[in-house]
Amino acid sequence: MSRLKKSPWMLHYDASSCNGCDIEVLACTMPRFDIERFGIINTGNPFHADILLITGGVNAQSAQVVKQIYSQMPNPKVVVAVGICACTGGVFKDCYNILGGVDQVIPVDVYVPGCAARPQSIIDGVLKAVEILEKKQEAREHA
Repeated sequence: MSRLKKSPWMLHYDASSCNGCDIEVLACTMPRFDIERFGIINTGNPFHADILLITGGVNAQSAQVVKQIYSQMPNPKVVVAVGICACTGGVFKDCYNILGGVDQVIPVDVYVPGCAARPQSIIDGVLKAVEILEKKQEAREHA
């Protein structure tokens, strides 16, 4: 993270989860796990976000919102699918209203499986996202 010029900002969006992964994402921001010790800042504004954390499978209603949030984020950006539902659609993947994992509508850089994904795994996924973000920024500067 030494090459980043600013702390990476993370935006969390619940596409259509049972809220199990959402609770674990919130746990990452609490003092016990404290993702901010790595310089990650939580934001609610896609215009400021570098990393998009998505929980839950994508359905017909949330697909357009996910695409809109992704398009509003500045480049370079990184997407992290948190939980098996966000990764593949999970136990709901054969339901009539579920399109599948997040990668059905936007590109995903990091997959964090689990039902629900553990805070340690989520933090590991976010740190991998920061590494990818650094590489994307380097590539952009040298282009």
